[in-house]
Amino acid sequence: MLSENRRTFTLGVTGGIGSGKTSVCRVFNVLGIPVFSADIRAKAIMNSDERIIKAVNTIAGRDLYKTGTLDRSGLAEMIFNNKSALEKINSLIHPLVLDHFEKWREEQTSAYVIMEAAILFETGAARLCDRSLTVIAPVDERISRVIIRNRLSRADVMARIRNQMDDISRIKLSDYVISNSENDMIIPAVLEIHAEILDIINTID
Repeated sequence: MLSENRRTFTLGVTGGIGSGKTSVCRVFNVLGIPVFSADIRAKAIMNSDERIIKAVNTIAGRDLYKTGTLDRSGLAEMIFNNKSALEKINSLIHPLVLDHFEKWREEQTSAYVIMEAAILFETGAARLCDRSLTVIAPVDERISRVIIRNRLSRADVMARIRNQMDDISRIKLSDYVISNSENDMIIPAVLEIHAEILDIINTID
């Protein structure tokens, strides 16, 4: 759908953990398209907003900020094994993230912008986007990437995957799909989508 009140055209980029959505976004960024990372902004909010810090500790039933910053391992252990806690945390954080995004978008002067979010559809963030793109990769490759990147066990990665929307569901909701397997070339795919979006914007204008 088109953004309300002709706001800056927005492409939502999502994908499961380890799919490589950040790599895809880097290519868009090289093309001059600014990227708002919902996940990075959420982490910042959870470490700086006193109201959120208190609420997280209440949900956890213990102090997850003993060192002065959020114990992300402790949080992950809690939310990826407790769906109710995960939903409560998301309901706290994501409305704030979306507010931050809308303010950020108003400041941009590019042809369009990107919102990168792991749970674009689950949080309702997709309603702020004009088009959406899902990045996919084979599950085994995703698991290997995350084990190396985050130093997690296979079981930990699988717990995170199970708590995210599956690729089939994401694809059904998306306008574009990019495969980011080891044998795939993502740059031509990004260039094609970039050109199409510019055409759409020119048509609107």
